[in-house]
Amino acid sequence: MLARVKGGQGMEVIHPRCAGIDISKRDAKVCVRIAGPRKPAVEVRTFGAMTKDVLALRDWLTGQEVTCVVMEATGAYWKQFYFLLEDAGFELLLTNAHQVRNMPGRKSDVSDAQWLAELGAHGLVRGSLVPPEPIRQLRDLTRLRTHLRREQARDKQRLEKVLEDAGIKLAAVATDVTGVSSRRMLDGLAHQIPADQLADMAYGALRRKIPELTAALDGRFNTHHNFMVTMLLDRIDRTEADIADINTKIDELMGPWQRAQQLLTTIPSVSDDTAQVIIAETGADMSMFPTAKHLVSWSGCAPGMCESAGKKKSTTTRPGNTYLKGALGIVALAISRNNNTYLSALYRRIASRRGPMKALVAVENSILTAVWYMLTTDQPYQELGPDYYTRRKPRQTINNAIQHIRDLGYDVTLTPLAPTVAG
Repeated sequence: MLARVKGGQGMEVIHPRCAGIDISKRDAKVCVRIAGPRKPAVEVRTFGAMTKDVLALRDWLTGQEVTCVVMEATGAYWKQFYFLLEDAGFELLLTNAHQVRNMPGRKSDVSDAQWLAELGAHGLVRGSLVPPEPIRQLRDLTRLRTHLRREQARDKQRLEKVLEDAGIKLAAVATDVTGVSSRRMLDGLAHQIPADQLADMAYGALRRKIPELTAALDGRFNTHHNFMVTMLLDRIDRTEADIADINTKIDELMGPWQRAQQLLTTIPSVSDDTAQVIIAETGADMSMFPTAKHLVSWSGCAPGMCESAGKKKSTTTRPGNTYLKGALGIVALAISRNNNTYLSALYRRIASRRGPMKALVAVENSILTAVWYMLTTDQPYQELGPDYYTRRKPRQTINNAIQHIRDLGYDVTLTPLAPTVAG
């Protein structure tokens, strides 16, 4: 197959004038392939990565009457080229580098550009999803918020380690070492206040643990620890302020997708933040995905397929959108701790047979399927109820219950109840 594509023989040409771009940080190798009666004409040039260079590249491609441009998604370097070329009338295909990998041993930047042009000319590559500018801005903000929250969680872990080094076991008693009560106690530690007096600074439910707090606050906290704790608390507070600013900006950009956000939050355990992530990562435009299965597969929440010689091998899920999968994973974990929804019943049903990890992926799959139908039909989530499987197959449910009782060493006889008459 590769040899036939390389030679260009026997393959239908979809784009007679096609360009392939191999992008790096400083420049790009560009190959223009023009189909001929016997052999295609190939020309390769090098362009810089600065704006003026990319504009010169655009003019050259326009002069060559190129209709299709193929480029690899290399880090963030592709953005400069893609965004400056997308308004020039080309069919831009941003491809996954794994899907267009060149043959080892014959690989160079020039050959990569020629290979991309060859694949694009014969229609052998598929473009990745690149949303419009408003969604890209929203995506940048939601992803930055995710990174800041992860960094904030790391700073809290660093704070706990500093306290452990000082012999302060506050994290073993208090749920949040950055809460109001904990901060008062940490400030008291800096002033060498005795442990029993520090414990008395607790608020609310934490006051029920004063004896435990007294023991936990008895350590060897010194000026070095105070310096570290003060710095980490300042970092946590600054990050929290940055997240608040990002939330404000996201709310301003969410205007066109308020309806979609309202629909998504009808799904159990889906918060406004999670709904914003789903909208930012999928674009809220389900026309990009022909069916719900396409959306699930693109996100990486569908089982993979590896079959050879009639034997099925690994069905591990394929790589997908990590930000979307991360948000869905949090929702699925929250659903697994609930007992009052269809999704929680689905989790328990699969977890009992195939384990909790596969059950979580199955819940993510179902959530995305619901998202596709909800945004396609503009309808809210319809809760099927925790007894959905019982109502769907009542006889099987009865037989399973009888068999379970028999496994415990008992026999059972079922007698139908008489119908009740409304008074």
